[in-house]
Amino acid sequence: MEDKISLCQLQQRLKSAVDEAVAGSVWVTAEIGELKGNPNGHWYIELVDYDQEGKTIVAKARATIWSRAASLLIPYFTTTAGVPLSVGMHILVKVQVQYSAVYGLSLNILDIDPSYTIGEFELERRRVIDRLEKEGMFGVNAQLQLPLLPRRLAVISSPSAAGYRDFMKHISEEESGVSIFTELFAAPMQGADAPQGIIEALEAVDRELSGGVIYDAVVIVRGGGSALELACYDDYELALNIAQFPLPVLVGVGHDHDYHVVDMVAHTSCKTPTAVADFIIGLYMEQAARLEALYNRCRIALNGMIAEEEGKLARFSDRLKNSCRMLIADKENKLNFVEFKIKAMDPQQLLERGFVMVADENGRRMVSVEDIPPEGKMKLFMKDGVVELDFVVRKIFEK
Repeated sequence: MEDKISLCQLQQRLKSAVDEAVAGSVWVTAEIGELKGNPNGHWYIELVDYDQEGKTIVAKARATIWSRAASLLIPYFTTTAGVPLSVGMHILVKVQVQYSAVYGLSLNILDIDPSYTIGEFELERRRVIDRLEKEGMFGVNAQLQLPLLPRRLAVISSPSAAGYRDFMKHISEEESGVSIFTELFAAPMQGADAPQGIIEALEAVDRELSGGVIYDAVVIVRGGGSALELACYDDYELALNIAQFPLPVLVGVGHDHDYHVVDMVAHTSCKTPTAVADFIIGLYMEQAARLEALYNRCRIALNGMIAEEEGKLARFSDRLKNSCRMLIADKENKLNFVEFKIKAMDPQQLLERGFVMVADENGRRMVSVEDIPPEGKMKLFMKDGVVELDFVVRKIFEK
């Protein structure tokens, strides 16, 4: 029989081997598999490591952040990274390896490097961008036609988010002067649940579209936050759903300097929720400006036409006046001539000139010898009176 040793002796050998193999502390990269806090301030973490395909766990270890270290490390990580430690997060920790005959192998976490976690998110972001680029997803949603005046918006946000409140205030009719209908589809806007929550909200919008409800565009808004708080907007599945959505998707997430994968695949990316509202209101202002310009052009053209027609009318009026004056002058001349002829034929005028008018006793003019009876009475009309004569014709001398 081979030599035998006790379990305690075996554990002592393992402890000695571990102490010799890992002296002091070492920096270790791993993913958080489990995370639990203790009322005493201790934190218990299960660290895991996966194979290259990221499917199979190839290593696992228990780790502890004791309360004294946790009181410093946890707030420091949260403040620097912008998000608290959470399951699934890749971390770089400084550990002291401990081996106990009773509890086995455990790691005592002495320090955490938040910059590593931030870098991991950036690497993942780059992988997502490369994948979407290879699949031709960039510019797909941007090819959809956004109405000139979008009046019905499906808004995806958290009802308690400051960014949502800013957007709604800025786009309200009291603020913008434009009447726009909005329907909120609530979703978590940060953390690990945000991508799936936003995808479910997009699916809810799509169901309403299938049911006959009309929306002109989808708006996704969320206010600013830290880099890791907004890392959910670099999620592949979320970006893919936005790129392939049947409506134009307008995105306003974060601060002025933030730019995420969802911004790259959206129809229109704005820097902030307020900027999205400004963009939509700007579409109305642009059309109003075009209408104003068209109105001014029409007004100028109409004024020109009116001025031209007024000129034509004035010229026609002048010609008409001249024609009327000439016609009146001609008629006056003719009238004067007629008046002159009438006056010239007036018997009184003849009498005034020394002529005598002969008439029978009834006043009928006698202009021929044939008009004179053999005897009777006649009247001689002279310029200063009438002479009545009795006569007897003795002899008539002809020419």
